[in-house]
Amino acid sequence: MTRSWRPGWPCPALDTLRQQRRGGGDPTYQIEGARHWHAMRTPTGAATLAVSQRSDGEVEASAWGEGATWALDALPGLLGADDDVSGFEPGHPVLSAHWARHPHWRFGRSGLVVQSLVPTILEQKVTGQEALAGYRSLIRRHGEPAPGPMVNLMVPPTPETIRLIPSWEWLHLHVDHARSTAILRACVVADGLERAGTRGPDALDAALRSLPGIGVWSSAEVRRVALGDADAVSFGDYHVAKDVGWAMTGTPFDDAEMAAFLEPWRPHRNRLVTLIGQVAGGRPRHGARMAPRTHLPGRTPGRR
Repeated sequence: MTRSWRPGWPCPALDTLRQQRRGGGDPTYQIEGARHWHAMRTPTGAATLAVSQRSDGEVEASAWGEGATWALDALPGLLGADDDVSGFEPGHPVLSAHWARHPHWRFGRSGLVVQSLVPTILEQKVTGQEALAGYRSLIRRHGEPAPGPMVNLMVPPTPETIRLIPSWEWLHLHVDHARSTAILRACVVADGLERAGTRGPDALDAALRSLPGIGVWSSAEVRRVALGDADAVSFGDYHVAKDVGWAMTGTPFDDAEMAAFLEPWRPHRNRLVTLIGQVAGGRPRHGARMAPRTHLPGRTPGRR
């Protein structure tokens, strides 16, 4: 199935779609020339979406699988059409200048809560390298080939499949008990979480945080990707508050200080945080990187 869509603004379609990617080795996402491929588990079944953009701005998309119609219907939202930037003012000369150069950047929304939640839980309290490795292993070992012509593209496993993964297999995926338990609890109520997502960010936040093992940080990460929530700040992140404080005042913030600083920018707090990151990057790092853990079966000492 195919669809052509002309955005109502100069949409950077492929950059926006890339927000759904989980690292360079994400099995659900591949880039082939000027075409981006993304596999997803939609409410109507597995789907593969291939997106390209013409020089005149028109977006061309093709989709395969049982969820193809759903994926094409969701395309505008996925590329940022639902993100309302009205009222946003960066309030700082450097940030304002950057925003003036990139006023068409938007948050996309996948509409897929569980597909965002599982990798988010895997990212809790571990290095990025460890989290992405666990996510890749989960999909390659328990997902399925994506519909359509793209070789090696994979669709994430269903919640039902995840619930059947035994405890020792999680260890071989290099996922500890705390994170695997949180994922299994979420998969038990997956349908309810997806319904909460249709009711908006506040309803989804309440549903997510009612589950043990899912807190403020995880909820914000999911709402940003699944709902394109421009106000979803990742409080509790090891770096975000420190980086925002360093960029804006020269002194790292804690979460409370960042919350007070960002309050005037509701409902665009995470838009401002993202803009700060684009302009300033992170604060200087002087220590060694945290080493991945080696005591779980899926990791051999001395190897990455």
